[in-house]
Amino acid sequence: MKIFKDANKSYVDKLRKEVFKINELEPEFSNFQDDELKKYQPPDKNHAFALVRETAKRVLNERPFDVQVMAAIALDQGEIAEMKTGEGKTLASTMAIYWNALSKKGVHVVTVNDYLAQRDANWMGPIFNFLGLKIACLTQDKSYLFSPQLQPDSEEVSIEHENLKEISRKEAYQADIIYGTNNQFGFDYLRDNMALSQEQIVQRDLNYAIVDEVDSILIDEARTPLIISAPDQESSQLYQTFSQIVPRLSEKDYELDKKSRGVTLTESGMEKVTKLIGMDIYKINAVKYVHHLEQALRAELIFKKDVDYLVKDGQVIIIDQFTGRMMPERRYSGGLHQALEAKEKVMIQQESRTLATITFQNYFRLYQKLSGMTGTAMTSAEEFAKVYGLDVVGIPTNKPLIREDKADLIFKSEEGKFKKVVEEIKARNEKGQPVLVGTIAIDKNEKLSELLNKENISHRVLNAKYHEAEAPIIAQAGKKGAVTVATNMAGRGVDIKIDDEVRKLGGLAVIGTERHESRRIDNQLRGRCGRQGDSGISRFYVSLEDDLMRAFAPDRVKSMMERLKIPEDQPIEHKLISRSIEEAQKRLEGYYFDTRKHVLEYDDVLNKQREKIYHERREAFNIKDGLERAVALRTIDLLWMDHLDNMDYLRQSVNLRAYGQRDPLLEYKKESHEMFSRLQESITEGRKKMLEEVKKAQLAEKFRGIKRNDLCPCGSGKKYKKCHGR
Repeated sequence: MKIFKDANKSYVDKLRKEVFKINELEPEFSNFQDDELKKYQPPDKNHAFALVRETAKRVLNERPFDVQVMAAIALDQGEIAEMKTGEGKTLASTMAIYWNALSKKGVHVVTVNDYLAQRDANWMGPIFNFLGLKIACLTQDKSYLFSPQLQPDSEEVSIEHENLKEISRKEAYQADIIYGTNNQFGFDYLRDNMALSQEQIVQRDLNYAIVDEVDSILIDEARTPLIISAPDQESSQLYQTFSQIVPRLSEKDYELDKKSRGVTLTESGMEKVTKLIGMDIYKINAVKYVHHLEQALRAELIFKKDVDYLVKDGQVIIIDQFTGRMMPERRYSGGLHQALEAKEKVMIQQESRTLATITFQNYFRLYQKLSGMTGTAMTSAEEFAKVYGLDVVGIPTNKPLIREDKADLIFKSEEGKFKKVVEEIKARNEKGQPVLVGTIAIDKNEKLSELLNKENISHRVLNAKYHEAEAPIIAQAGKKGAVTVATNMAGRGVDIKIDDEVRKLGGLAVIGTERHESRRIDNQLRGRCGRQGDSGISRFYVSLEDDLMRAFAPDRVKSMMERLKIPEDQPIEHKLISRSIEEAQKRLEGYYFDTRKHVLEYDDVLNKQREKIYHERREAFNIKDGLERAVALRTIDLLWMDHLDNMDYLRQSVNLRAYGQRDPLLEYKKESHEMFSRLQESITEGRKKMLEEVKKAQLAEKFRGIKRNDLCPCGSGKKYKKCHGR
């Protein structure tokens, strides 16, 4: 007998008991007429869940499985439900959504892209509509209300989905349930806190959020904060100048730190730059020159085209490292984006000043209750717990998982690896078995596509350049004879279904062409096959020339392969290498966790200040003459924008104090506190001064053209020359 029971098993056992109670209610609800179901007011959570299950059976012809009900209970309890791909997270969430929406405070369902927000609102909308709730959907450009009575040929119908009617943003947030992306919810929060009147605010209080693909949103995307900015007048000439200087440096002139993605000049590098610029930028008051140099170095030496970004229609567009998707809404801050534009010789957009910013960590911690769901969360359980206070619950599969996960094949060279990958794809394709191939970057994605073309293997390519077709391409990846080559996590949230003929062929075959830095991303790729008890197979092909292997594989493995004269395309299976890969991934995951934690520690300082400033702005709305309210808001906004710039400069400068044996974070906290105190004093004084100046200007306008012997317009009854004209 074990003294300590497995914590997850214990929790799952409790969930099973809850599900049993809900199942006992099923016969009662099955006897209800539709009108009775619609009018029913559930007295507690169990009845609410049973009501939604019965409604799903009738309007969608889908009865949630017991494991889906278990996941819904976990979501309602503020946990993360880890459900394998194809287990039905979207339907599972409806029970928790409905129960929490009854409070009329609003439930936000957060998805990774606009397509899924629209799809899920349209797909699950009939359940909530049947039960009398309003469902809205947010996209980058528009807001919609779920309206099933609309006809497909109606002018009000959106192109994307026939049941979505366009409405205002404010109307959308008044709905009981709102589907949207993390970016849209976050940016709306920031815009609300820049509003100039109460009427412009669209969001209500942040009540409850269910985050779909929670690891992608709360971890992967959390490394980049949301920023609303405005153009600065900084000249683009400096970016071009330094972009031309950096390529003239040699490897001895700088040191690279790939982990932190930083570059520092050596002494010889400083001397060379001094000669090229004609001044010593490190000894005179020329901070902006140092800034431009550092960003030009990073742009040239660290950030790679078609890996970190791509150039499309004359613009530099960021590629999300984890999803492989384009991020047109985002720009690198601190002048890095301009440095990349100079490097790629496209039009350099003006550098921006930050108007408002928040990390996803601090945004999502504003919700009264938070939960999430994904297929891969266990490997990041520690981060979820420490940062968000969320526990991860592993939900059992509805049917046994019979997917075969084969051991990695290790090759000496990348060329030999790709040769074998193509042979594997060709062999499976010839018998009709569908193949999904995962790559970690666009260049590898396109290289493999070229090799397949040479072998006349028909295939579909999916990467950031073709993201518009993401969902339909992935949805078809399980068809007989289909070959799909995709970057990481492409089509996430879209099920790949197979038919009986494909099941007999072994199901979907998933091939990974490289190990990712994160085990979660590898697990997501594996999880694309074997849904709902389907057959399937997965395997990773690894070469010693892969980035991860070059950095962490033991040298003795490469020496052994060379000594034994193993051919380029002959793989080996080696436990030492497999262990090395996993250890490398764990170390990198730990490193990135520490990095995000470090960023968050600094942002927590700013977050407290942000909350106070936003509170002051809301208080300013209560000011009743209009002029004073406008002055108060304008003063706060202008000084807060300056403060954000100063905080950013402080953040960069305190790191150097570590050389003096001082803790940078403590220094940051101390100085930022003093800066914020000065900010609040400046706001008070600034409001008085600006109000005086505005009133003075208004009086000047009022008195314009008044003669000295005329009565004064101020109403005193005196002549102007003896009143305000003195």
